[in-house]
Amino acid sequence: MADPENTLVLETTKGRVLIELRPDLAPKHVERIKTLARKGFYDNVAFHRVIEGFMAQTGCPNGTGTGGSDLPDLQAEFNAEPHVRGVCSMARTNYPHSANSQFFICFDDARFLDKQYTVWGKVTEGMDNVDKIKRGEPVREPDRIVSMKVQADVA
Repeated sequence: MADPENTLVLETTKGRVLIELRPDLAPKHVERIKTLARKGFYDNVAFHRVIEGFMAQTGCPNGTGTGGSDLPDLQAEFNAEPHVRGVCSMARTNYPHSANSQFFICFDDARFLDKQYTVWGKVTEGMDNVDKIKRGEPVREPDRIVSMKVQADVA
């Protein structure tokens, strides 16, 4: 049974997605995602960059990939977890310690990202819904996270 304190429930415009959080891999990143989810930060945020066969990126309040939360950027927590289908990892600029609120979900293997981006979770249910997210860079009329909550708070 999944730990509700370390499970995210995303209601997206394409359906529900459950993500298992991995505090064992990236405790500060998991804490940040949970903090922002509990503030409602991710609610109604667009999947602004979605590349076929690669990944769907979200978490920018501006919907453009240019913004983040008002919290400070995180120190990188690079780990050996492979970037494979369903993995959730933190987006960042060219500076390693610039992850803030944006993240992506891999559609397929993206092993060239290994140990350069912080993996913090994995989709455990609803990957078929992630597959339905509208593609584009930028996406016209993008799909969105309707709401993102920590499962322990949903009850």
